Amino acid sequence: MHVVAVLALDGVSAFDLAIPCQVFALATLDTGAPAYEVRVCGDPAVATTAGPVEPFRISSPYGWDDALDAATVVVPGFPPDRVPSPRVLRLLREAAEGGARIASICTGAFALAHAGLLEGRRATTHWRFAGLLAEGFPGTRVDPSVLYVDEGRVLTSAGIAAGLDLCLHMVRRDHGAAVAAEVARMLVMPPQRTGGQAQFIDYRTPDEDVTDLADTLEWMRGKLGEPLSLADIAAHAMMSRRSLARHFRAQTGTTPLRWLLVQRVQRARELLETTALPLTRVAEACGFGSVETLRHHFARQVGTTPSAYRAAFRV
Repeated sequence: MHVVAVLALDGVSAFDLAIPCQVFALATLDTGAPAYEVRVCGDPAVATTAGPVEPFRISSPYGWDDALDAATVVVPGFPPDRVPSPRVLRLLREAAEGGARIASICTGAFALAHAGLLEGRRATTHWRFAGLLAEGFPGTRVDPSVLYVDEGRVLTSAGIAAGLDLCLHMVRRDHGAAVAAEVARMLVMPPQRTGGQAQFIDYRTPDEDVTDLADTLEWMRGKLGEPLSLADIAAHAMMSRRSLARHFRAQTGTTPLRWLLVQRVQRARELLETTALPLTRVAEACGFGSVETLRHHFARQVGTTPSAYRAAFRV
């Protein structure tokens, strides 16, 4: 069983704390067995925060030492002006040295930084505190614009809800796109938002001039196997390319062609997991045209080859 230890530091964000518990607990294997054992580790009584208030306190049967044998350790957000206790910092270092995957949600990145785990690495946190992280830890390359950063054994995510994207990304890494997609369906959220997607999405009030692109997004999903240009997408949305780009970024946080590419790779992952189609057919079905193009984009997004992915995740 893959043990996930969620560290409940004093002042832990109530929302951040719940995210890994919910995501990893919902992941199941083909046999129906749970994919993870989730432990909330901390002191006997921990104060939570939700903005400026303390809504409740939590208790857990797991102490700090119960995180030492975890394969994944997640640090949810906590007040960034507090330095974690020496015991917590020692735990993070020992877990990392033992080969555990270490991840943070929102301001949890500050705990990783205090433990020295972000030195020389690229990382992110909530945009509001990115400058503070960069100033306090100049050896960390802080990117305030992305949803999450995957540095292999160390992962960081942006503010609050971006933790959902990061945890789904880890499930996808561990068990494939189909398992992650099922968890996303249970959470009623999109199955794939890439780490490089912008933190900032321009949500507007109903009385502003906003064009809903839901129909166009669905149309694009239905034509993943066909060549689609920016002009084709703009024509379907009945707007100019410039207007399309503006509305698309406002609603999705990325560009039309980048969004389309992510969807094509996602579809390739599903086909590699669930079918025996040769790579040429997978490439055609996903609109890549050739196996070489499929391999190129697949490796850039997934970090491995289509063949290796199929060997790892094929049901």
